[in-house]
Amino acid sequence: MKEEIRRALAAREKKTISTEGLTRSAVLVPLFEKDGRCHILFTKRTDHLHHHKGQISFPGGGRHDEDRSMLETALRESREEIGLKESDVEILGELDDAATLTSFYHIVPFVGFIPYPYDFTIDKFEVQQVFWLPLGDLMHKAVKKSEVYTFGDLKVEMFSYDLEGRFIWGATAWMLGQLIEIIGPVGAGS
Repeated sequence: MKEEIRRALAAREKKTISTEGLTRSAVLVPLFEKDGRCHILFTKRTDHLHHHKGQISFPGGGRHDEDRSMLETALRESREEIGLKESDVEILGELDDAATLTSFYHIVPFVGFIPYPYDFTIDKFEVQQVFWLPLGDLMHKAVKKSEVYTFGDLKVEMFSYDLEGRFIWGATAWMLGQLIEIIGPVGAGS
């Protein structure tokens, strides 16, 4: 499964966006195999954070000056937020860059494979909870919605997924939708 996902990600051209006026950030989309199925790890952010409070997200955050690359940002943030060691992540590829229109972040998403089970160490200031959902269930059982929002002169289609009481929306839902489109049945394992 891992190599098929790597090939599916490599078989496409990544789309980038301008970073002008946006805060550079990166996330890790962690995948792992459990019971023969591909699962995706998410975090639920705490309610007292300045941006995206209480939302479901992927581990990640803003670039620091000492980060040599956006991948280093994603891996550093994953270590800081959930205790995921850089050496335990096998990068499989990248998704297209994303942007948040309310907090003005430019997000570079990296897809990585991690071991399971894993002894996560959660930064309780930033992360309320770590959880995972099967990719196949997100594809076939989640309630999916699409709505168009207007930001000034810009109309943007926003997606959401609702599965097992977990409501995933915004940039995280957009990245999840792209991942499902790219790896589809290859990663579903169902």
